[in-house]
Amino acid sequence: MLETLPLFVGIPLTAFVLSFFVSRTQEKLLSGIVLVALGINLALTLVFCGWWVANDTPGLNSRLFTLYRTDGFEFFINMYFDKASAVFLTVGAILLLLVAFFAKTYMHRDPGFRRFFATMMLFYTGYNVIVLSGNFETLFVGWEILGITSFLLIAYYRDRYLPVRNGLKVLSFYRLGDICLILAMWMSHHLWHKNITFQEWTNGAALQTIFVEHYGAALFIALAIVVAAAIKSAQFPFSTWLPRAMEGPTTSSAIFYGSLSAHIGVFLLLRTYTFWEHDIWVKGLVLTIGILTSLLATGIARVQSTVKTQIAYASVAQIGLMFVEVALGWHILALVHFAGNAFLRTYQLLVSPSVLNYLLHDMFFHFKPGAKIRSESTLHRLLNGLYILNIKEWNLDTLLYRFCWMPFKSLGQKLGFLRGRSGFLIGGVMLAAGVAALFFKNDLAPNLISPITVIFAVMGTLMVLFALAERHDAVGVWIHAVASQWFVTVAILLNSRVEPSQILYYLGGSSLAALVGYGCLRQLMKAEGGIDLHQYHGHVYEHRKLAMVFLVCCLGVSGFPISPTFIGIDLMFTHIHSNQVVLVGLLAINILFLELSLLRMYTRLFLGQHRKEYHEVAFRSS
Repeated sequence: MLETLPLFVGIPLTAFVLSFFVSRTQEKLLSGIVLVALGINLALTLVFCGWWVANDTPGLNSRLFTLYRTDGFEFFINMYFDKASAVFLTVGAILLLLVAFFAKTYMHRDPGFRRFFATMMLFYTGYNVIVLSGNFETLFVGWEILGITSFLLIAYYRDRYLPVRNGLKVLSFYRLGDICLILAMWMSHHLWHKNITFQEWTNGAALQTIFVEHYGAALFIALAIVVAAAIKSAQFPFSTWLPRAMEGPTTSSAIFYGSLSAHIGVFLLLRTYTFWEHDIWVKGLVLTIGILTSLLATGIARVQSTVKTQIAYASVAQIGLMFVEVALGWHILALVHFAGNAFLRTYQLLVSPSVLNYLLHDMFFHFKPGAKIRSESTLHRLLNGLYILNIKEWNLDTLLYRFCWMPFKSLGQKLGFLRGRSGFLIGGVMLAAGVAALFFKNDLAPNLISPITVIFAVMGTLMVLFALAERHDAVGVWIHAVASQWFVTVAILLNSRVEPSQILYYLGGSSLAALVGYGCLRQLMKAEGGIDLHQYHGHVYEHRKLAMVFLVCCLGVSGFPISPTFIGIDLMFTHIHSNQVVLVGLLAINILFLELSLLRMYTRLFLGQHRKEYHEVAFRSS
């Protein structure tokens, strides 16, 4: 039966590919393909889980294939099946089939009918990869797919300002979670000197020894996992992205942020629990995050004026309780809690438009003003203050923007000297100096290698921060973002001995995508004149295929798992030693903002209200 595990990924992926060969007007054929795929997947899930329970198997491990191997590194796809996988797989299969039936009618005659179902099947592919992952590398493949499909479905109504803007905002949080996982993978490589599997983490005695002998590194991995889980499940202080994600269709809100995607953080904690269960500080952190989130989200949910936002924060509060249950070791309760919350929130979100209509009808015909309360007691003032804080969502969104994102954006805005010819001259000279340093590396004093390496890493970071903040020249943003990867490559080559094949993995796929993306920008300039990033242009109306190709190029350059660059990023991190905190921090910042700067360019060029007046214009805000 182990041979059937890849089918859980292959079936929805096949439906995703087939959707591209179906015309946008053939709704019955497209929905039929999706429903058949989901029906087969559900039947296979029930049969497999039944066989697993009948054989009383605690955990199944299946190593599928190796993508890349060197003496000190191996990137392989591994699958693992246990009780957490069984519950998440079954709940996901049932809910996807139900939502697909609902969406078949709900999305009827919507211009993006095919786009919605294709994205939903890609999401389901990534979801199954995560819940069946047997190591960090496999999990990260699904983690990335969930991130990009979330962005695409939040920005589904791509002619509107708020969905596009909030899609990019949610992606920025997801990308921060991606970096935490990358850092956990990086430190685990140095701790075990191999790609560790989750089955090996079931050996509690060996893990306890690791924590004792290498406490700092083990604690770093555990904290990175907890932060990644908190971001993915919208826990404190990252809770504010979830209601912003409700800008997409009701069906995607139900399946993504009500039931499945929002619970992936819980799954990550369940999967890695044996690693951090004996550390009181990590358990205390998970408990604190869960309790704080439950308290704050409950208060916020009770004062919200929109149905979707109420449901979103109510779901966040319940996920906080699941964090508490996982930390206390009550895993069966957490799994039952997950299943109940997933079904309830899916139902609530799917009926939310009707509920809103009923409430408005009731208010219109049966409204009675409440009695005015003029109490000036201290308790009443405290309650009023708490009410205002909950209305403002405790200003978490503003605080995160001010302290997490604004410093980097402000720095990028101060790098105007990198714009235009002066920027290309500085970049060209620096790259030439880097190539020269590589040729004469053996002649350099050993104490000079480390500072020179940091200088080129800093230059790569400045390039990508400039690309993040620049608005005048879209082509310049693209060139600076791509150049940042070359500076990172020079820094890694100076820092450690790297095989040519590894450099090819890192730069091969991204360089091809960079060339094609540059061609797309030139073609857009030729068709539309000058292109800047001051506003949303909405060129997807008239350049649909070009927008699709450019999106793929953005993903290829940033290391999405469609090109060798995805493996190359993991390879590059292995050449940074565990004590090189500055270098790994600079590389993490570079990877974090590279994807954000590229997708920001995609959204401003191709999404949003169209700049030409003869196209329909959606309201800026609902």
